[in-house]
Amino acid sequence: MNLILIAVISLGAIALVLAAILYVASKKFAVYEDPRIAQVGEVLPQANCGGCGYPGCSGFADACVKAGSLDGKFCPVGGQPVMAKIADILGLAAGEAEPMVAVVRCNGTCANRPRINQYDGAKSCAIAASLYGGETGCSYGCLGCGDCVAACQFDAIHMNPETGLPEVDEAKCTACGACVKACPKAIIEIRPQGKKSRRVYVSCVNKDKGAVARKACTVSCIGCGKCVKTCPFEAITLENNLAYIDPDKCKSCRKCVEVCPQNTIIELNFPPRKPKEEAPAAPKETVTPKETAEAPKVTE
Repeated sequence: MNLILIAVISLGAIALVLAAILYVASKKFAVYEDPRIAQVGEVLPQANCGGCGYPGCSGFADACVKAGSLDGKFCPVGGQPVMAKIADILGLAAGEAEPMVAVVRCNGTCANRPRINQYDGAKSCAIAASLYGGETGCSYGCLGCGDCVAACQFDAIHMNPETGLPEVDEAKCTACGACVKACPKAIIEIRPQGKKSRRVYVSCVNKDKGAVARKACTVSCIGCGKCVKTCPFEAITLENNLAYIDPDKCKSCRKCVEVCPQNTIIELNFPPRKPKEEAPAAPKETVTPKETAEAPKVTE
């Protein structure tokens, strides 16, 4: 009986000593967390999409509080209303951010890019890209397996069964960038939504030389450079046989669209162009016949 009592007392003493050590350690090494982090986290949408550039909403909330400024910080899911609430909590100014949207830079539909082989394997762009270049002659274009669709949390992108390409629903897209990360061919880009959702961009990522690219897809960029020469704002660059339009420099004049021989440059949500008026034909000069000389009278 004495042995049991001694064991109980010993274990109790050890437990008290360990509890005291843990208490002192918790006080000494306690990490203070600003209560505003939790307040900011409550107004965030908790999508944890990573579109803000931070690991989840908690990481974004922590960064906003510790930075002391909201410059360069934006929640693509919550948008400007959420950023305004965060600014009120932190007593900071919320900067205006231009709305962004995902853009599919491939127009290689079934009609424009004929199939030359058939892939019979796991329906995954990542797996297909690691095995071969695709079912068409263009090794840069969309593989059509829908990894981007599976990655989107907001049901903003779907595969068009007729074209075989993904299509973005602007009303649902939050520009979180999940589809960009999921695409192994890097054909999806986050670009400014543009005024009235109007955008001009090169719908191609093929870097092959002109003849090869044209053979693979009838609407591929052939690197002719006509758009570069036409742009008055120096918004278009040509590198590795591929043209690219800088959205920050583009003024949507659409002159590049008119000169592109491949119809590779897309003008989205613009009103129809007015038909060009034909120049009036120059009036023909009326030639008055010269008066014929009177025949000499013959006198008998």
